Amino acid sequence: MGRRILVVEDDLLNRMFYSAVLESGGYAVETVADGDLAIEAVRKFSPDLIVMDIQLPNVSGLDLIEILQADPELKAIPILAVTAFVGKGEERRIRQAGASGFLAKPVSIKPFLAAIEALLAG
Repeated sequence: MGRRILVVEDDLLNRMFYSAVLESGGYAVETVADGDLAIEAVRKFSPDLIVMDIQLPNVSGLDLIEILQADPELKAIPILAVTAFVGKGEERRIRQAGASGFLAKPVSIKPFLAAIEALLAG
């Protein structure tokens, strides 16, 4: 398997979609359903990239991005934020929190993979 990607997404169908697309692209994928599990998963799985839903139970994706950015060991991991709530203000807040990329739901395969490849390329 190739590069490691952690998917943080509470919706089961979205988790399955992201996993299937990424695994078919040769990526090793780990998934978690909420923000509480994400930090532990990041430390155990050591992902090369994180795909992060913004609307998560317990800890929001926005808060989680800020937590990851505040940790010197984790802040270098690129984060692709995905959300159904799209507006210029929302995108600006997500990028200010530290997300490396942003996609609006529903996510299509080609733009999703293109964003993943661009973020992994640096």
